[in-house]
Amino acid sequence: MHELKKYIRDSLSVIFLSIFIPLFAIASVVFLIKLATYTAVIQLSIWEMTKLFFFIIPELLFYSLPISFFIAATLTLFKLSNDNEIVVLFALGIEPKFILKTLLKPAAMLCIILLFNFFVLFPHAKVLSKNFISYKTSEAKFNLSASEFGHKFGEWLLYIGSDNGDESYSDVILFNKKQNEEVLIGAKKAEIINDSGILRLKLSDGEGYSYSKDKFTQIDFQTMFINDTMKTNVLDYKKPVEYWLQSGAGYKKIFIINILLSLFPLISLFLVASIGIVHVRHQKGKIYLYLFLGILVYDVLAFGLQGKFSYYTIPLFITAWLAATYFIYRKTIVAKF
Repeated sequence: MHELKKYIRDSLSVIFLSIFIPLFAIASVVFLIKLATYTAVIQLSIWEMTKLFFFIIPELLFYSLPISFFIAATLTLFKLSNDNEIVVLFALGIEPKFILKTLLKPAAMLCIILLFNFFVLFPHAKVLSKNFISYKTSEAKFNLSASEFGHKFGEWLLYIGSDNGDESYSDVILFNKKQNEEVLIGAKKAEIINDSGILRLKLSDGEGYSYSKDKFTQIDFQTMFINDTMKTNVLDYKKPVEYWLQSGAGYKKIFIINILLSLFPLISLFLVASIGIVHVRHQKGKIYLYLFLGILVYDVLAFGLQGKFSYYTIPLFITAWLAATYFIYRKTIVAKF
């Protein structure tokens, strides 16, 4: 029996890899094209594009692994049926539930990996990705250059005399017109400083003038910071639970659907056997159509029911799906084999 289990799992591994690798590659290309659209707004180096790709790997794995396993497990049983090996096994007195038990362990392990992936890795990767994009967007807005025209810098009008090429500038002038006064600042040097996601200007060796109808003020300074003009929207969380318990229907919807998608390989084993095990002489088995319909029905029901039953969708859906697929399994497999 041990050798038989090993044979089935080895067959599953080969087919799984042949499906997962192309599927993962296609999904990666799609996400890379999506990432490329960011370059219309921000400048990204090859290393920064690679970093963003690493951030989306948990998402790519989450959506490609369960589908790959479902298809691979079904095709493994279908291949055994085509080679008449299933018929031989049943003739030797081995029941269909033995095959389900053989697939149960890899399915359970995959479900654990998927649950850890979406519950722990998802929040971390999402926050890192959003913060990185937010920072690069703010940095792009802060992309200053020397020209005869000024720049808009928050509430300030900014003129740069020359660009030193190292994120520092010379002969900088800032002007701010408020309701009751006007402020003019001149500095010999200015630098861009990033402090925990807040971009600011550091001015060196300059003078400042403030004048209104009632008074005129002048100051000399060695260093001055223009703060909080372009703050990057940085997301922060301490634990995955805090991320998923955030207010908003979007987080709850994703949480419910991701749990159901994580359990898809495990609770669909009855359906896998029902589609994959066929008698080749009497059943042609529209296996690819059934595979497509199985995945489609599962996803449609998961997305549709979560809006009506909220968190109750999880136990209700699991119970209903197991009952329905077990009924199909009894009618198509147990009754015949």
